Amino acid sequence: MQITDVTPVVRPLRGPSIGLFGLIRHWMRVARERDRLARLNQHMLRDIGLTEAEAECEAGRPFWDASRR
Repeated sequence: MQITDVTPVVRPLRGPSIGLFGLIRHWMRVARERDRLARLNQHMLRDIGLTEAEAECEAGRPFWDASRR
């Protein structure tokens, strides 16, 4: 058997079926993303269409408060 495609399978976050470790991984990812968002300068924020106030508001949210949008 030969494996030719090693693309990871990314599954969306879904309710309680993700399990405890999945939830923890999700929270860690959210925390990292918000930390990175807090470090962006004004020019970078403008590139992604956010104001400083919007970025500060999102970055200040706790990791467990993650919408599924």
